[in-house]
Amino acid sequence: MAQDLSEELLRMEVEQLKREVKTPRAPISRTGKEIKDHTEAYAGSDPLLRGVPEDRNPFKEKGSCVLS
Repeated sequence: MAQDLSEELLRMEVEQLKREVKTPRAPISRTGKEIKDHTEAYAGSDPLLRGVPEDRNPFKEKGSCVLS
């Protein structure tokens, strides 16, 4: 029974690898440039790079809490 399970898991792994090998690949020299260009193009509107204005920040602390 344990061997049947092990064989089934191996069979599933082989099937997954067969599907993955068909995935189109791109060289990092091209994809890296595309990522860099995309990042630079949207850097002006990226809140992680620019920050969020205080008046539009949903996580701004609205008040303080004092425990006594």
